[in-house]
Amino acid sequence: MARQDLAGFLRDRRERLCPADVGLHADNRRRTPGLRREEVADLAHMSVDYYARLEQARGPRPSPRILDALTGALRLTPAERTHLFQLAGTSPTPPAGPVRQVRPHVADLLRRIPDTAAIVTDATYGVIAGNPLAYALLGDLGAKPNLAHRRFLGSHYESSSSEEFAHIVVARLRRAVDRYPRDKILARLLAELRAGSEEFVHIWDTNPVHDPGHRVKSIIHPQVGRVRLNCDVLTIPNDDQQVVFITADPGTPAARALRHLLPAG
Repeated sequence: MARQDLAGFLRDRRERLCPADVGLHADNRRRTPGLRREEVADLAHMSVDYYARLEQARGPRPSPRILDALTGALRLTPAERTHLFQLAGTSPTPPAGPVRQVRPHVADLLRRIPDTAAIVTDATYGVIAGNPLAYALLGDLGAKPNLAHRRFLGSHYESSSSEEFAHIVVARLRRAVDRYPRDKILARLLAELRAGSEEFVHIWDTNPVHDPGHRVKSIIHPQVGRVRLNCDVLTIPNDDQQVVFITADPGTPAARALRHLLPAG
């Protein structure tokens, strides 16, 4: 185990984080940048003494459970997680589950494009962020935040690309199973889909392969009727997430419909 390198890596990543990055309140009494050791220890559910010894290169070899806890506390990317395991002299285990938190700069991006409907989905098609226009266009995402569940088991607006989207969903869920075999939320979702949708089971058995990209689809919205929309996907590889931008061609009835749905203020 490279104790000195591990200690330096932990200190560096701790000092790069701001309290707001992990949902903590910032105060004006901080003399050094980043999080305090006790804050990291609390986020990782370990004693402050144990974490301090790791940063001082005095601790024992941390277990995979400890390393996963530090990965979450320090908001490490998948590449950084792999590096952390290597420094600890331990083979990386599959991640416990996909990242289900939105980085602040991504959330800010959604706020800065009010005329475009935009959502962020995690590796299991859970909607983890969205702007007001997206919520107005796509319905009650707060109550039913998983698009895979909505597509196969819930109510969803009629769409000309519904069948294509079903195959895209299954392809992404298959990739998620390979990456996160221990994720309980994903396991429950798949069990519900298998039990409740013959269509899902059939598509799953065909082992579809799809990459994100540009799609055009028409949906029937209960307020504005049929609208023809463009869907473009921006991937966030470090977090295994996708930002979906939904737009209409300028000057079209669909563009006017989106303006109609845009919340006031």
